Amino acid sequence: MSKVVSAYHQRIAQEKRALILTAATALFLEQGYDRTSLARVAERSGVSRATLFKQFPTKATLFDAMVTSSWSTADEEGPPPAGDVVDGLGTIGHRYAALLSRPQMTDLFRIVIAELPRFPELAEAQFAHGKMPYFASVRDYLLAEHAAGTVRVDDVDLAATQFLGMISNYVFWPTLLVPGWEVSAERVAQVVDEAVRTTVARYAATGAGRSTDD
Repeated sequence: MSKVVSAYHQRIAQEKRALILTAATALFLEQGYDRTSLARVAERSGVSRATLFKQFPTKATLFDAMVTSSWSTADEEGPPPAGDVVDGLGTIGHRYAALLSRPQMTDLFRIVIAELPRFPELAEAQFAHGKMPYFASVRDYLLAEHAAGTVRVDDVDLAATQFLGMISNYVFWPTLLVPGWEVSAERVAQVVDEAVRTTVARYAATGAGRSTDD
């Protein structure tokens, strides 16, 4: 098989996968996880049952793929290099705000919260395949800055939680509770900037941090 043909089939498979994930998300929101069948997902997405079952043999694998897709950062560059904690945290903060602003992220959390009493495994999947890998990447960045001497962090898990929490508590969580909650790009920038300032003020080694006004 030529590379051109192979690339074509790969693109078609990716397009069908995206259609399946979109249809599954909509159905889980409309009907609930338990009442949504894979056959119904295939019908809504416009793909054959064989195609769907080949990629997602169970609803659990389909939900795991939804989580992975919602938290995916494959289109981003790698983690910022250690050495400038203000720029590094700023980059991470803006990426995190953009990630939380994806429509599928809000949908994912609504599904998990609604189904938590009957399907706690959905929350476990969300935590294991989504939140924790992302959290680990931020934790690793802070560890790299600690090793570089730019910050002094005794409890890196707490530091990462504090930084991400300052952003999500304003940008994301109200969207689940307050109808029509929107945050302007200017406000997001301010929220991220204040989170960086607060973290640098708490953890930067003497002389290592620089003003975010520089």
